[in-house]
Amino acid sequence: MLDRFNRKIDYLRISVTDRCNYRCIYCVPDKPFVHKDPGDILSYEQIESLTEVAAGMGIRKVRLTGGEPLMRKDVEHLVAELAAIQGIAQVCMTTNGSLLAAKAAQLKQNGLARLNISVASLDAERYRRITGGGHLRQVLAGVDAARDVNFPAIKINMVVLDDTTEEDIEQMAAFCRRRGLQLQTIMRFSLYNRADLSRRLQTERPPECSKCNRLRLTADGFLKPCLFSDDEIRVDFGDIAGSIRRAVAEKPVNGNSCRNRVMSQIGG
Repeated sequence: MLDRFNRKIDYLRISVTDRCNYRCIYCVPDKPFVHKDPGDILSYEQIESLTEVAAGMGIRKVRLTGGEPLMRKDVEHLVAELAAIQGIAQVCMTTNGSLLAAKAAQLKQNGLARLNISVASLDAERYRRITGGGHLRQVLAGVDAARDVNFPAIKINMVVLDDTTEEDIEQMAAFCRRRGLQLQTIMRFSLYNRADLSRRLQTERPPECSKCNRLRLTADGFLKPCLFSDDEIRVDFGDIAGSIRRAVAEKPVNGNSCRNRVMSQIGG
């Protein structure tokens, strides 16, 4: 699929839940927000139906996100169903890693190809502050479990905050080198303003708008053409292809601001 600006759209990010067991400062806002009712969340059957149609239209890569996707019951089953869809070359997942140790083997067996694990710091106390109470030891156990079952590709996502230093990044890079992992640095940014909040240091993500190749499916059944936009299309499950075509057609050349959702409701 090509959008109006001749960008090839072949990547679908799927949020399977808006719930998370962490409250990371770069993801959850200070002000309260209301989680969706369970009845408003897409079923696995709906996700599978949409992905099958999307694959027939040119989507080749799927990434499961949240919230925290491993909080969704039986998400391993969803991985297997998506991996079996003709045309889908890769099923990937982004996770905070806290629940990964017990699930890594089954995820690999069911066809998960790639893992991105969010690790903001290797200092346990700083990690706890950033994540709102997370335990670094649990996450590192999840990293080790993924390595033990030989995932072919494991990335460590490191969000670069205003007080992140070059030494912090080098420490994380050395950690990744020792374990055969790939480091991906992500600048902290606001959905409300595309402006960078972490200009001091070079980062690899988010990508430039001119290279955007993705659509996003929210846990409650809306397609977002752009992360930095309020525009979204409720999926018509009587005409999934029409909903996808509309979302692709509405992708802007550049995004500016999203104020109708918080990051944990989109999945990044």
